[in-house]
Amino acid sequence: MQSMTISALRAAYIAGELTPEKLIANIHERAEQFRDRNIWIHQLTIEELTPFIEGLAHKNIEDYPLWGIPFAIKDNIDLIGITTTAGCEEFKYTPEKSATVVANLINAGAIPIGKTNLDQFATGLNGTRSPFGACKNSFDKNYISGGSSSGSAVSVALGLATFSLGSDTAGSGRVPACFNNLVGLKPSRGLLSAAGMVPACKSLDCMSIFALSTEDANAVLSSAESFDEADEYSRKNPSANNTRYFGRQKLPLTLGIIDPSQLKFFGDENYQKAYADVIEKLETTEDITLVHVDYSPFDEVAKLLYEGPWVAERYLAAEELINTNPEAIFPVVRDIIAPGGEPKAHQLFSAQYKLQGFARTCKDQVNKFDALLMPTAGRLFTIEEMLAEPIKHNSELGFYTNFVNLLDLSAVAVPTSFTEKNLPFGITLIGDTFADRALLSIANYLETIFPTPEGTGKADKPRMELPAVATNKTVDVVVCGAHLEGLSLNWQLTERGGELIDSTTTSKSYRMYALAGGPPFRPGLIRDTENGEEIIVEVWRLPITEFGSFVAGIPAPLGIGKLELADGRWLPGFICEFSGIEGAEEITELGGWRSYMNTKSQ
Repeated sequence: MQSMTISALRAAYIAGELTPEKLIANIHERAEQFRDRNIWIHQLTIEELTPFIEGLAHKNIEDYPLWGIPFAIKDNIDLIGITTTAGCEEFKYTPEKSATVVANLINAGAIPIGKTNLDQFATGLNGTRSPFGACKNSFDKNYISGGSSSGSAVSVALGLATFSLGSDTAGSGRVPACFNNLVGLKPSRGLLSAAGMVPACKSLDCMSIFALSTEDANAVLSSAESFDEADEYSRKNPSANNTRYFGRQKLPLTLGIIDPSQLKFFGDENYQKAYADVIEKLETTEDITLVHVDYSPFDEVAKLLYEGPWVAERYLAAEELINTNPEAIFPVVRDIIAPGGEPKAHQLFSAQYKLQGFARTCKDQVNKFDALLMPTAGRLFTIEEMLAEPIKHNSELGFYTNFVNLLDLSAVAVPTSFTEKNLPFGITLIGDTFADRALLSIANYLETIFPTPEGTGKADKPRMELPAVATNKTVDVVVCGAHLEGLSLNWQLTERGGELIDSTTTSKSYRMYALAGGPPFRPGLIRDTENGEEIIVEVWRLPITEFGSFVAGIPAPLGIGKLELADGRWLPGFICEFSGIEGAEEITELGGWRSYMNTKSQ
């Protein structure tokens, strides 16, 4: 079967081996084989697809990153002219324009294949809560697909789309990824516009992306993201989270993992073993350090999502139906949503206060590491098991996911292995707001440690070699004078959260001068590759958010440039304009600023 990754399809198009028409025809033919999976609510007909295919005729493939790439859309997201049901026929409407993200993807050349099945009103993590039928796992029809973005995940895993859009409020963009051997990206809230998406919990919702690899997930994110005035929760993406930072993972990595005593697998020995194997492999990986974290505050946050007043937001989306035609709503979904009209305002504030208290503790833990790593789900249930205890098992599915949106975090689900029953297992990386590219980069590195096939395919997905560079959360700064540890200006680093990470020397290419004026007395480093010497320096790691204010306070003739260290690294550090050494005293022979200051105190 044709590889469905973006790079493979583009290569086939450019080589003339494939056309969008042939690909769509093949997808339609193979979709018939999987009709019993209940993937689609509406698969676009050839007539409905024609405008999108014809729209590619006048577009140069080199200029459109998703030219001819097929994608699926969860049916709570609008596609112009095609009904949106949110999994409920009585709710359906026909949008006059596409959701902002869908429009962005089509503008980049992508072709929408159809609208996919979901847990009704995006309420569930399992994929069985739909009047269109339970969506079945892509590997074994007896197992759940995960939800609520069920059809979106299964369509990609079975090769009926290259990528798909889902939504994520409590894990709906991650749990189905785990159960179907996919990458699942839950972006930072507001990075992808929610305009044109039926809300579940509007203050928490994120549109999500399912893809066959981290490369594809990043490519889709790059085309989909935009600031959107039509979305009240839209946010501008900071430069440090730009697509150009994808693949630039920091090595070595420090990952936080849940203390073993707090793990839960709900009786699934296969998933328990799969996770243990992942941890064992990572413990023997040279570039990775694992540190245990206390999961209890995250668990307390997770409980707030369904036990607290946020269910009132779900009520708002279906309020008219609940009041006029409650029987139209899927029974389990109705039982969850209907009580949402009851909470009082004071309950919301009380829950927000509680959330705020836990948020500080949780975010402090998140930001100690390059990412948190945990199982995406503790157990993969059969459909029969899920239907027998739908509320209990759905809650268990969200044990590792429910807290993420409440804390405004970003997350990437990554496939890692298969159980003895040949069912997929995966982990999730979690980071702070706008850590999306950093997480995708770490996930890209993990793909080299845990190679898996493309969805249900046989061949392993291709790998792209990417450089390892410093994280974009921090910047390392070389200091040589009054900013050294314990000296008069060191507070400018420590009060900005700076951390001393190395005491070393420059390469043998610098001369040092004591500049005129003071106090404070200041040195100047001048690069001289012929007559230079090694100079003692320190390397301090600053949060990237503090670097600008630090540099702004540096007086002339000093500035920040790149310094060469003895081990060959080039890092930002203090340099001096050549004109600044006029009237200065050369102190190169002393080897460093501390030695000079010692002579001043004698």
